[in-house]
Amino acid sequence: ELDCLLLRVRTYIMANTSDIKNGLCINLKDGLWQVIEFLHVKPGKGPAFVRTKLRNLSTGRVVDNTFNAGVKIDVVRIETRNYQYLYNDDMGYHFMNAETYEQVPIGKELIDSPQFLKDGLDCQIMFHADEELALSVEIPPHVEAEVTYTEPGLKGDTATNTMKPATIDT
Repeated sequence: ELDCLLLRVRTYIMANTSDIKNGLCINLKDGLWQVIEFLHVKPGKGPAFVRTKLRNLSTGRVVDNTFNAGVKIDVVRIETRNYQYLYNDDMGYHFMNAETYEQVPIGKELIDSPQFLKDGLDCQIMFHADEELALSVEIPPHVEAEVTYTEPGLKGDTATNTMKPATIDT
């Protein structure tokens, strides 16, 4: 009974600006934000403050924000899990948890590059741990793809490193 009470008390304790670190997710007035960079500043005159660069988890927008020292912040628990891409249909893109075989449909707007998804590709999905809500999907930085079509090169155009558009199998 006492352990349950302590657990409830811990979930409602808010952190302050000294707990800010890279990767920390916080809840501000207009959504969930992730700390990209931070800097504790202690000027000779005036109170200390923390300069941060925050990325909105729903829109991807990056903003600068300054917190006064000692201000309470609402920390959000985020979990990153491995999922495997299966297929997409009118309900969204379907991913499967490799451990529990649970399938999750996710909207196209949460995926960073949906045009490069291939069947069986392992991805990282970021979840809001308390609400079990998917926040974003990151595909691996390198994906193997087969070039299906490209324009033929021009004769004699090998002196410069020119690029040409290509169509891949996805």
